[in-house]
Amino acid sequence: MHTLIAAKKSIVTVFIALAAISAFLLGNLKFTFDFDQFFPIGDPDLLFYQEFMEEFGTDDNFLLIAVENDDTVFKKEFLERFHQFSLDAEKFSYTKNSSSLTTLFYPLKTSFGYTKIPVIHIKDSTKYAKDWKKIQTDSIFTNSLIDTKGTSLVVAIETEDNLDYENCLLFLEEVRKSLKNNNIEEYHFLGRAYFYEAFVAMQKRELLVTSALSALLVLLVLLIVYRKIAVVAIAFSSIVMALLLFLGLLSILGKELNTLSSFFPILLLIVGSADVIHIMDSYLEKLHQNIEKNTAIITTLKEVGLTTLLTSVTTAIGFLSLVTSKLMPIKDFGLNSAIGVMVAYITVIFFTSALLLIINKKHLLSKKNSTDQWGFYLQKINVFTRKKPKTILYSASLFGIICFWGVSIINTNYEFQASFPKNSKLADDFSFYQEKYSGFRPLEVAVITKGNNKITDFKVLQEIDKMEAQLNSFKDIGEVTSVNILFKGINKAHNLNKKEFFSLPKDQKTYLAYKKDIKKIARKQLQKFVNKSETKGRISAKVLDIGTDSLIQVYNSLNNFIATKTDTSLVKFRLTGKGMLLDKNSVYIRKSLLQGLGIGLLLVGIIMVILFKDLKLLLISLIPNILPLLFAGALLGFLGIPLEATISIIFAIVFGIAVDDTIHFLGRYKLSRHNGLNKEQAIEKTFKETGRALVITTLLLFFGFMVLVFSVHLPSITIGLLLSATLLTALILDLLLLPVLIRKWIKN
Repeated sequence: MHTLIAAKKSIVTVFIALAAISAFLLGNLKFTFDFDQFFPIGDPDLLFYQEFMEEFGTDDNFLLIAVENDDTVFKKEFLERFHQFSLDAEKFSYTKNSSSLTTLFYPLKTSFGYTKIPVIHIKDSTKYAKDWKKIQTDSIFTNSLIDTKGTSLVVAIETEDNLDYENCLLFLEEVRKSLKNNNIEEYHFLGRAYFYEAFVAMQKRELLVTSALSALLVLLVLLIVYRKIAVVAIAFSSIVMALLLFLGLLSILGKELNTLSSFFPILLLIVGSADVIHIMDSYLEKLHQNIEKNTAIITTLKEVGLTTLLTSVTTAIGFLSLVTSKLMPIKDFGLNSAIGVMVAYITVIFFTSALLLIINKKHLLSKKNSTDQWGFYLQKINVFTRKKPKTILYSASLFGIICFWGVSIINTNYEFQASFPKNSKLADDFSFYQEKYSGFRPLEVAVITKGNNKITDFKVLQEIDKMEAQLNSFKDIGEVTSVNILFKGINKAHNLNKKEFFSLPKDQKTYLAYKKDIKKIARKQLQKFVNKSETKGRISAKVLDIGTDSLIQVYNSLNNFIATKTDTSLVKFRLTGKGMLLDKNSVYIRKSLLQGLGIGLLLVGIIMVILFKDLKLLLISLIPNILPLLFAGALLGFLGIPLEATISIIFAIVFGIAVDDTIHFLGRYKLSRHNGLNKEQAIEKTFKETGRALVITTLLLFFGFMVLVFSVHLPSITIGLLLSATLLTALILDLLLLPVLIRKWIKN
């Protein structure tokens, strides 16, 4: 303590230097977005998928570009421009393969061998009607390369696997340049590179906007509460200092910022504000009592500093409960937030305290002590809790029952498109593909042969055909392709390209002839569906974004079909793919959430026992903090908001922050009892000296998280609204329920 007083100017200088370094390092912060981050770590299906993709490549390495043309695409001038773009697409950086209806052909077997017939005769407009009729009749390309109404065409580009952010930007720049050169204005993108670009842009925007709005809000609240420029300047500079140091530390540690990073500025500014307000309120109150400032800061740090340390630790524990999650972005968010909370505490204890000692007392104190008015209203609340204990207890019990009901109806039917920036081009494009094509979500079915069987054996192909038919029976699954498409295409080519012959050959002899032809003329296409040893194959499909719970029902139905309707002595089918792995998150979210919160409650309980040395106070402290958690869950249930990875962090934030108020309240009560006051006197003093800080910090939290309504990210808006409502509820429970429980359970 005395070292702090002696070295106050040196401490401020060191912090300013660290802030300058941190500001310089901000440019090194990296932003990332990758679906792989949201895969459940250690899951057997993930391990299988990773092994499977080593042989076949990833299933999201594509970019689709749908180009619209008013009433119909069958206009010569449009088709020529579209065809030129299709040719350009083959030469883009990172393009492995490209296809469209203007570059594809139907194979036809003649007496001279195989010949090619264009799917669309671009140069001969008299054949357009016939071409369109054949496309509709065959239905091979509808909903994949052309929509059912013939108003848009798609160029499907297969890219190199796992392009990084810079590569994605370069690739998309080339695509857009070609579209512009070919005078194509009405187009829609879908694919990993496009998502990467859009989500990183959203993350940068969110970080800047939330930082600016949160800082402005904190400044406004501080001005309203303290009304002294010096006090506001100290508080605000301390909070900004904590945020700068935290972001600088993330940069030094090489941490990459993901979708959840927009919460960091709000959390740091608000948590830092709470620490500052508790320290500053206590210090200024002592100055008003004419206590010398060195003595005032020492007493403040002894009385409030320890409590603030405990609240910071419990908040950090709340965030650390997220490291039990199987999802890496959630784990990182929990760990980074815990680090940020402790950075804020250290900054406030040293930097804020040093500034308070440096600034002259006359610049800090108002002529009128504003805490008197606060005390008047807070004592009214205290009187109410004394007069209406039964009403409060019955109301709290009813509230708890209603919350349990709400929690019981939580669903996890999350739709991927809910993560998109609202009113964005990305959201519009995704909706376009949902309505006119087969959507985005990739679904893979691994095909693994048994014994000496090969994927290209006739009996195995027949099993694959059964599986394809089952996949096609679901209205939400489309673009089902496998090695069978090659055999069906050859069979059709041998029969004048008639639709009814787009099927596997009828007998073994014909099959063997086709197999020989395929290995001659379609070896590259064969390698896309079959590995080198021909022991593994793939069936690829696209699934509409119909919600996680709905998709899990589809997966369960498919798994039941595999178990009961396929010949498991010949071949084994297994669902895999990035889409399915993302959907598995719903299985883990509730489990990891309960596990993490359970550990958090245990650790906080241990801290409470050490702090209060009283099991009754432990129970009293936990009840007002469990109810807000239930309330947050109830809001999800009653409002029909699906519980998904991002929204699950609400519970860690609520638990980590709400418990702070309880510790401050009970800590002040315990101190007052230790100083010789009886139960009623201690409660009254607690309301007077701690109640004001609790209300101010909760209002900061309320409006701070309300800043998220300005987000373009729907889950962030939801989190902001739910957190604001829940933390306000936590304050009400602390002010009303805690005094009642103390009076009922603690002896005088």
